[in-house]
Amino acid sequence: MNDANNRTAFVFPGQGSQSVGMLKALAAHHAPIEETFGEASEVLGYDLWALTQTGPEEALNRTAVTQPALLAADVGCYRAWRASGGTQPAWMAGHSLGEFAALVCAEALDYKEAVRLVARRGELMQAAVPEGEGAMAAILGLTDEAVESVCRDSAEGEILAAANYNAPGQIVIAGTKAAVDRAILAARAVGARRAIVLAVSAPSHCGLMRQAAAEFSEALAAISFKSPAVPVVHNVDAARRSDPGAMREALVKQLFSPVRWVETIRRMGEWGASRIVECGPGKVLTGLNKRIVDVSCVALGDPADFGAAMAASGN
Repeated sequence: MNDANNRTAFVFPGQGSQSVGMLKALAAHHAPIEETFGEASEVLGYDLWALTQTGPEEALNRTAVTQPALLAADVGCYRAWRASGGTQPAWMAGHSLGEFAALVCAEALDYKEAVRLVARRGELMQAAVPEGEGAMAAILGLTDEAVESVCRDSAEGEILAAANYNAPGQIVIAGTKAAVDRAILAARAVGARRAIVLAVSAPSHCGLMRQAAAEFSEALAAISFKSPAVPVVHNVDAARRSDPGAMREALVKQLFSPVRWVETIRRMGEWGASRIVECGPGKVLTGLNKRIVDVSCVALGDPADFGAAMAASGN
């Protein structure tokens, strides 16, 4: 599957990595980025690149816009890498939404189909929970077990669960707003370094997304998947899949299941990854990855980092 000289993993960021003006400097040097946004714009019926570059921020942060914008950013960055002579990685993974970018770049999913899918995914997630009724919060400085205990004790019959296992001591929880508020107080009481509500428009990766997942499965059923050319590690269980039906099932479960990012990165480390490259805007995943495994972790989102990563690849 992998030769000894190719031990690079590419990872693709999800929601939270967007910003007005993202990838502007890199796009000035690499035409595939803006071209990739242009393809998405044809599908969506509005100028996605212009929106990401000029805002307003409130529009970019709407889930149904954020998701195709980040998909385009991630895929555009990867296309720029390959067009510049960058080698195909040995493994891929994406954080939540980023998993769709990984599947596109691994040639398992058509890009324009993916744009339609993630726009629909965003709409369903936004509609699943009335604004103000759900919430997410970051809990820093507690073990996984301690956070899970806090969730059990604070739920009081409502939905509340660990949503993202992002790094050791950094977990995001999701659920009803009242339950999340109780969990924040409980986490602080048992020694959390920080426990803060996140500015998100939908509480993803918890039971509140089950209805959205059921409807999303209908959208996925109409889409063709192929066996990936590069193994993709899925969020739900840090496992690889090659069967189209199994990939669809994993993408449905992902909506209401936690993102097991720590396991995903460790799994690729166990397989021999010696370098993990974040392919998309920002450096959120790079910061997390450095806390998970002791390998080289780099990002591609600006010209200097892109050039350094290319040089390190021998291209």
